[in-house]
Amino acid sequence: LDEVIISMIYGNGTQRALKIFLQKDESQDRVIVQSEQFSQEVDLGSSTSFDLTLELFSGTSNMFSLEVVNLPEQISRYFKSQGGDVRLTQVKFTESSQTKNAALQITLPDRSNDDVVMDKPIPFYVLVLPREKMKKLPKLDSKTWTEDEIEALEVGYVRLELVPRGKGDLLVRAPQLYHSMDADKTAEVTLNLFNEGSHRLDNIEFKVDLPLNWSKQINPESVSKLDVGLEEKVLLSIDPPDDIAAGKYNIRVRFTAMSNGQPVTTEDKTITVEIKTKTSIFGTVMILLLIGLLIGGIVYYGMRLSKR
Repeated sequence: LDEVIISMIYGNGTQRALKIFLQKDESQDRVIVQSEQFSQEVDLGSSTSFDLTLELFSGTSNMFSLEVVNLPEQISRYFKSQGGDVRLTQVKFTESSQTKNAALQITLPDRSNDDVVMDKPIPFYVLVLPREKMKKLPKLDSKTWTEDEIEALEVGYVRLELVPRGKGDLLVRAPQLYHSMDADKTAEVTLNLFNEGSHRLDNIEFKVDLPLNWSKQINPESVSKLDVGLEEKVLLSIDPPDDIAAGKYNIRVRFTAMSNGQPVTTEDKTITVEIKTKTSIFGTVMILLLIGLLIGGIVYYGMRLSKR
């Protein structure tokens, strides 16, 4: 805040406005830090950013270092210019620019651990320290700081919080997606469901898009839950109609699930079923018989010609 305006109304109805310029207290070097997104939920393996507004409140220094404390080392972090990809370690204020905008970019590990626990809030702090004071302080990540200790440093800071969230990831493996069979047979398709995410999968369901008059059986019809790292086998039986024509038919299988209250989708699987052309047994026997007679006739006439 650099100036204030005082409005006065006198008894006779006249008004007067006075603009008063405020002088900064130079006894301390401090930057006021604010963030509108101070608490966020972040999926494991994902990234997010915290917006930061830095305002030079007082002091004679114009160079300040940006630091993070109490954030587990498994969580990568860096400061950047807001709306850009330029990484920052320090900010510089000028007479014409007393306010700076920045952002803290963080990325969570793919898996939870002792320090990054799902659904457990992680409070941490962003510090803005004068460069001269930074040189006098011990290594900041050597301990866990309390807010009273940070307050005693007499530097600008803001408390932030992130809550790690997990999300299931459904992987479907199918050993065989092409089946060639007779019209009176059944195509047996094995689908292996695997949760390669970081949270339990719930209510896994299947939708099979069949050609007209085809039928199916799914065992089991749905999977109520699938924990992280576990696998579930599903058997899909597909039957063509009696009057099916020979040819190739594509059958699409779609999968839906929920994880931590969010929908989870995965790649559809396309099964190809080839119906073989029906072969008449009687026709086959007649063809073989004719071939046999032809061969026998050739041999017979060959023998007669050789005797002459």
